Amino acid sequence: MNDKFVSVGKILNFHGIQGEAKVGFSKNQQEFFCSLKEVFVGQSNQYLPLKIKNIRINKNFALVKFEDINSINDLLPYKGALLFVTEKTIRENLEEDEFLIDELVGMEVFDADNKKLGFVIGVSNNGATDLLSVKTNSKKISLVPFVKAIVTEVKLKDKKIIINNLEGLLE
Repeated sequence: MNDKFVSVGKILNFHGIQGEAKVGFSKNQQEFFCSLKEVFVGQSNQYLPLKIKNIRINKNFALVKFEDINSINDLLPYKGALLFVTEKTIRENLEEDEFLIDELVGMEVFDADNKKLGFVIGVSNNGATDLLSVKTNSKKISLVPFVKAIVTEVKLKDKKIIINNLEGLLE
């Protein structure tokens, strides 16, 4: 299987005695997580599918009932395991202006006049917005808010990001 897998959660513990799993997942991803019908658990260099019977949200966690896991003993081998979906599943759920972080890292950054300013070395989030870490031509690292007013275009095929280079944004 040459699918790329992306982690979407982690089995933190069991919940009750019927084999229900308490799963942690990225905040802001509740709707996506609850739409899943199947996840994969990574074990000994393999990704084993787990079919989801139902999911309910309890506080900041998901309580997940998997098919064929009907007791604590059935679930215990998976405790602490990361849950994955295929990259294709993630792509199908991305909005038009959403991207995978690994797609953005390495992309070259240009201004509106097509002058190369640097390249993306990472993506982070300050709680309010995503930030692109851009290594400039002068080898400095600047944080660029990933918002439409500043990042005007992302050309995945050309591996280029066009930004509105406001004064003082990139040193």
